[in-house]
Amino acid sequence: MQRNILEYLEDTVQKYPQKTAFANDKMGMTFQEVYQVSRSIGTCLHEKGYEKEPVVIYMHKHPHMIAAFWGVVYSSCFYVPIDEEMPKFRIELIFQNLKPRAVICDEATSGQIREFEDFTGEVLLYDEIAGYPVNDQALSDIRRKAIDTDPIYIVFTSGSTGIPKGVVACHRSVIDYVESLTEVLGVNEDSVLANQTPLYFDACLKELFSSLKCGATTYLVPKALFMFPIKLVEFLNEYKINTVCWVVSALTMISSMKTFDKVVPKYLHTVAFGSEVFPIKQFNLWRKALPNARFINLYGPTEITCNCTYHPVQKVPGEGEKLPIGRAFPGRRVFLLSEEGGEIREPEQTGEICVAGESLSLGYYHDPQETEKSFQERISPEGKRERYYKTGDMGYLGKDGNLYFSGRRDFQIKFNGHRIELEEMERVLDRMPGIEKSCCVTDQRKTCLAAFYMGEADPGEIRLWMKKRLPGYMVPRKIFQTERLPLTKNGKTDRGALQKRLEGRR
Repeated sequence: MQRNILEYLEDTVQKYPQKTAFANDKMGMTFQEVYQVSRSIGTCLHEKGYEKEPVVIYMHKHPHMIAAFWGVVYSSCFYVPIDEEMPKFRIELIFQNLKPRAVICDEATSGQIREFEDFTGEVLLYDEIAGYPVNDQALSDIRRKAIDTDPIYIVFTSGSTGIPKGVVACHRSVIDYVESLTEVLGVNEDSVLANQTPLYFDACLKELFSSLKCGATTYLVPKALFMFPIKLVEFLNEYKINTVCWVVSALTMISSMKTFDKVVPKYLHTVAFGSEVFPIKQFNLWRKALPNARFINLYGPTEITCNCTYHPVQKVPGEGEKLPIGRAFPGRRVFLLSEEGGEIREPEQTGEICVAGESLSLGYYHDPQETEKSFQERISPEGKRERYYKTGDMGYLGKDGNLYFSGRRDFQIKFNGHRIELEEMERVLDRMPGIEKSCCVTDQRKTCLAAFYMGEADPGEIRLWMKKRLPGYMVPRKIFQTERLPLTKNGKTDRGALQKRLEGRR
């Protein structure tokens, strides 16, 4: 069993030195090139005195950015990915938390970094450090002192206070995750993956570390293509992409625009998805377009190292059915807690999804209070003390033994004295003919319930559809048709933007 993620790279470069590891539509890097560059960067950071500390990587999304990740790890430091698309205000908050002494930039971002008043450290240009002479002895000494609980990266998630929280992952948690994930997805040396998310989200782990472990090739899909679904599918076909691990909104964007009437991703045999509930209507369009493909529902927050449950979809869900989020990965324990703190074992009873096991992150960087609140300890049913993470997601066990997601605790609202799951409303809406995708929100004062939708359905017919299937208090007072639902940076539906739109229309 590996103790350091760099062992994946070192094993793979021996097997496939000249094979493309990471590429975009303009260039690629072989495993040998990634190995050489990362060791150069690691040596440079070490000889400059950086040790076991955060190093920010502020670059355009590019294969060079990935090589810089592994370079930071070779130095014993841990990388913090940021790209040029991240808003300046958010970057400044991250810098205030990290207080980094070094930032790796490319030519395009090096001029921007000095605009951040809180950063007074060293700016390192990728092109200048990528060819730094390798010190084999120094890198060997670093590795000898390393342990598997050393941090490997920090990714920042949205905090309830508006301040981003830095989730710290270690080698052990990432290795345990990647070992399980590659087995579930069937990733091997013949896999060709397409990365959809920004590299500062943990979702990219699925592609980057799978390539590192298995000798697979990962292509970085140009962001602009997600505005043109036909061109996006053509990209998948041009590079013979056979495996994707994408957020649901990216997949539904393709299917809802009738793309499959013109072109299908003919090499795609594995489709993993997550982040949101997959509307059954859109899911069935994908199944129809790719009848021989494997579809796998993944679930898990950043704090437990990306995913903790999976469900290979064996049958087409029927009207009113939900896709389960499945069962726990090996080495994880997923359970439900009631509001009183007791573990729920009976089917059909909703509780908060909690996760214990090998892949839990170390907590939040420089935030012991938030860490203590979200990462707690208890005595397990086996009588052992265990650390677990409270996800804030609600779920229930089905009679089939699978876990089902029922909504975010924060999307469960009190409206006119009634407790409402906004995602339950959306599931009803998404089943209606003429609706491609929907999102339900309330205003801040919880005085108006509204629905936004993509599709050709008439608002009056939508209201009748919902009245027949939901209690009156769950029928939205306002219904708005929209060409597109706004998305957050990580590809989820942006409820906050829709809430502001609702309040602006009142």
